[in-house]
Amino acid sequence: MGVSPALSPRPNPPGGPKPRLQPLVHLLPPKSLPPSTTASAASTPGGPPDADEGLAEEMNDKIKNQFIFGPRLGEGTYATVFRGHYRDDPSKLVAIKKMKKNAEWKDGINLDSLREMKHLAELHHPHLIELIAVFTTKDENINLVLEHLPGGELEDIWKDKSIAYGGADVKAWANMLCQAVWWLHENFVLHRDIKSNNIIIAADHTIKLADFGLARSFANPDADMTYNVITRFYRPPELFLGASHYGGCVDMWSVGCVIAELAIRDFFLPSESDIAHLAVVTEVFGVPTEQDWPGLSSLRFWKEQLESMPLKRPQPLSWWRQRMPLIGDAGIDLVRGLLTMNPGKRLTAREALRHPYWGVAPRPQKKENLPSKGGGRGRRRWASS
Repeated sequence: MGVSPALSPRPNPPGGPKPRLQPLVHLLPPKSLPPSTTASAASTPGGPPDADEGLAEEMNDKIKNQFIFGPRLGEGTYATVFRGHYRDDPSKLVAIKKMKKNAEWKDGINLDSLREMKHLAELHHPHLIELIAVFTTKDENINLVLEHLPGGELEDIWKDKSIAYGGADVKAWANMLCQAVWWLHENFVLHRDIKSNNIIIAADHTIKLADFGLARSFANPDADMTYNVITRFYRPPELFLGASHYGGCVDMWSVGCVIAELAIRDFFLPSESDIAHLAVVTEVFGVPTEQDWPGLSSLRFWKEQLESMPLKRPQPLSWWRQRMPLIGDAGIDLVRGLLTMNPGKRLTAREALRHPYWGVAPRPQKKENLPSKGGGRGRRRWASS
């Protein structure tokens, strides 16, 4: 059964034409790009360098002068984030993420920051945080102007027991998240850090997936990728076992963990360390075998992590029903499909959006009735990447 019409993906739904990506250089003003790309983007063939530089500075200043910096919201390793607003309308709020410079980084900026800028400039969807503009300041820091999201993090909602919500609310949030991830994967982009506190609530109570510092393209199936990504509680078993070739399946495990957290109002797979985490996972899903998961024994850490682990059976349906009555049997079936140990059998984003869960009662909550922290009171780790 398909997605609820009220929540169906607006741009190019599954089965429609592939979206066209715009090159980053066409979306950002030349002066806003890192030094290595500024010259090629700003230069006019045959034009004098000084004139080109002056034009780039003029374009950059025109964008920069649209915004006013406000109070600092937070600071992380790679960025400091400020509340800001449009100069001509102080009621229109933005978040300005000022990237830090470091001489040890290529072009003075961290790779995670470049990834975030690139992917946010190329990808636009109702449930992805919107990059509004990019500019540089006199200290040559790159600044990302992002939409202001005042409703806090999704983690704030399920942690705050004074906020009541039901199965219809979970279904609406889960559907929006699946739409966002489907759009990323249709564009061959992995997020690689989906978690409840990277999902932010907008003023209209919809959710937006944010923090793209670990995102990367997966269009090349032969490319080696690091297994040391995704926050531990949301990291799939194949990455703990050292997989270096993977696709959207790693994000879908994270999506399953987020929906499970909403259902139980707690972390679903908490652990004390990376070493201990697989024991937590197998306690719920059992110890996989080569028969369950062909190719399992070829993963680099299989021998030390799983070979000697005593066989365990996965938890029965009754265990899930006891823990997740909020989402019913159809919701449990979706979560179990997303949290399948064998990544080859795990639901894709497209398959998740076609799951029967969306068609059974209750219908997804209307966005205007969804709860949020409101007023920006929710904790927001804007500067985490």
